Amino acid sequence: MKWSGLKYLVVGAGLWGGVIAERIASVLGEPVVVLERRKHTGGNCHSFVDRRTGIECHAYGTHVFHTGIQRVWEYINRFAHFTSYRHKVLTEYRGRIYQMPISLPTINSFYGLNLRPYEVEDFILREAGGASPAAPCGQPANLEEKAVSLVGRPLYEAFIKGYTQKQWGRDPRDLPAEIINRLPVRANYNTDYFSDPWQGMPESGYAGLFEALLRHPKIQVELGVSWKDVADQVPASCRIFYSGPLDEFFDYALGALEWRGLRFENRLEPYRDVQGTAVLNQADGDVPFTRTHEYKHLHPERGAQGEQSILTREYPRAFSRGDEPYYPVNTPENERLMGLYRERLASGHPNMIAGGRLGGFRYMDMDKTIDFALSVFAGL
Repeated sequence: MKWSGLKYLVVGAGLWGGVIAERIASVLGEPVVVLERRKHTGGNCHSFVDRRTGIECHAYGTHVFHTGIQRVWEYINRFAHFTSYRHKVLTEYRGRIYQMPISLPTINSFYGLNLRPYEVEDFILREAGGASPAAPCGQPANLEEKAVSLVGRPLYEAFIKGYTQKQWGRDPRDLPAEIINRLPVRANYNTDYFSDPWQGMPESGYAGLFEALLRHPKIQVELGVSWKDVADQVPASCRIFYSGPLDEFFDYALGALEWRGLRFENRLEPYRDVQGTAVLNQADGDVPFTRTHEYKHLHPERGAQGEQSILTREYPRAFSRGDEPYYPVNTPENERLMGLYRERLASGHPNMIAGGRLGGFRYMDMDKTIDFALSVFAGL
């Protein structure tokens, strides 16, 4: 690899890094090197075709593209044609299946009622105790208080508490309230998981999308190469776009940021259809995994895809150095530490910008990641 004269380097071939690299090559007309320590592009969006079944599998759990940002939708459609797939999620609690997110079918099924949409608000208010939980300035102080104020305690105890404890490895009362904002609550029969106007799956899979995104002849992708492998070879004048963890970049000099890890358990099943949906959550706290993915449901346009199916169970676990970080734990202490790392980056590495899920210490949807990358490029 020739580093002399290199002006642009991207560390990480996920969405944030891929979009920035594509813009540098296509708009600026400049060569750019993309380093990726894994053996594939796409980050956690990566997909592959299982050779036994022909099923498109997602290597790191189900990823569905959805957005309400027009410029993001127009941009990503340059690299893939998207299907009209609308994501549906079910959850199992005490042996029964319910719709997720919590909506009118969930509420009626759980309580054995037949509420109308206009009756839901007053019903939930009564279930929540008549008012939002007491907290400074009238705001919920933690995830549990926020969730109870949204759906009432019985629904919280059934569908949110156990799942959250497994997902984050801690009591919901010790988690920030805003985490629950990702989960919508509806008073109607809309069972789509996402409400964004533009949704779908790339027809060619995410592997195909990233192949097109990084196809420009001025983009050089180096797989199986990490930042530390080349740090001492990069010219001081090179602009670097870094999408790895900042605490790792600084050798944990100020302490380690807190992440949650995941373990995936894949099984080949001798049935055409096992669970009837792409994602089935497990709400019970004593079930060790949080959800099961059945990937063939993500591409109904491909038909039954044979007489077998691939199921993947997702197990949250504690994170240790050397593991793949998945979910940032955005507690006040971790936010304070991340702020210190940002200050160190700004003062000591003026030619480097950190971003993406890892570099920004934020769990961002795919469209928000793309939008962030487009904004970073626009500011160059």
